[in-house]
Amino acid sequence: MKIVVDDKIPFIREAIAQISDQVVYRPGKDICPEDVQDADALIIRTRTRCDAALLQGSKVSFIATATIGYDHLDTDYLKQAHIAWTNCPGCNASSVGQYLHSCLLLLEKEKGYDLTQTTIGLVGVGHVGHAVIEAIRPLGVHILLNDPPQAETLQQAGEAADMFLSLEELQSRCDIISFHTPLILNGKHPTYHLADKHFFGKLARKPVIINTSRGSVIDNQALLQALKEGKIRDAIIDTWENEPDINQELLHLIYIGTPHIAGYSADGKANATRMALTALCRHFHLPANFQIHAPKLPRNAIPFPFAPEKELALELYNPHTDSMKLKNHPELFEDLRGNYPLRREIPEIMM
Repeated sequence: MKIVVDDKIPFIREAIAQISDQVVYRPGKDICPEDVQDADALIIRTRTRCDAALLQGSKVSFIATATIGYDHLDTDYLKQAHIAWTNCPGCNASSVGQYLHSCLLLLEKEKGYDLTQTTIGLVGVGHVGHAVIEAIRPLGVHILLNDPPQAETLQQAGEAADMFLSLEELQSRCDIISFHTPLILNGKHPTYHLADKHFFGKLARKPVIINTSRGSVIDNQALLQALKEGKIRDAIIDTWENEPDINQELLHLIYIGTPHIAGYSADGKANATRMALTALCRHFHLPANFQIHAPKLPRNAIPFPFAPEKELALELYNPHTDSMKLKNHPELFEDLRGNYPLRREIPEIMM
């Protein structure tokens, strides 16, 4: 069995060697029809567009994307071509939770926010949204939720959906609004440019805007204009339109700008790789005998365990480090993602 693999997927080589002895590693953006023509399966990330242009005439029968998002998969074509596919929902949710937790601590430490008097609105309450709630709830913030598809599902089932508020209510009540939705282009609840110039025009409290979902959920040009016009107080952006060719003017004006790495803890990466390989084995009816564990932090990188809890969290992960690297060298967006340093989550190193 031949498997083509994005060469930046971590912790996969030893494990996949137990599954197949014919594995080809390629940079995700460079995977081409010649690579996949005689392949049985692909394991990829967001930089590989899986559509007819790549796959037509190939042997591929299965694709796993080691990511939560799957808008880089032409699912209509895959269905037509009888190519099975899977993503990894929730794989890095707790990593995004860590990112949000640290960002809120920085707003408290450097921007003077009293988190116990701060209202944050979460737009999208799936796997990631729930992980964010668990991560930030101990900080004492007041959390409001918006998720129209979930609210509709509950209402259709005759269940209460009053925990979900309208987007308009978040626009009027929130000091921070954070986006955690998939990118949906069509249908009843599209999210493409969900935050556009009309959205920013209706904001009442000049909130901080946070995006760790998909870049095009926020109209980046409208965000830039809203920042210049004082309609928002600031922004924390991890996912961008037109990655890696991001809006550099926006990057240099916002508080924190990172290169799509909110979910890049080693724990989240290990989860994604494990889920992708497990799905591969299930599809081809193979035993899943591999083991995948995130590496331990080197001893000199482990925070002092008796430091105050908030200091410990920022020692373990401070988003300013990633932001400074990107602001200094925006042209290295892909390199900063592809060569991301080891980052662990608190529950893992305390075990």
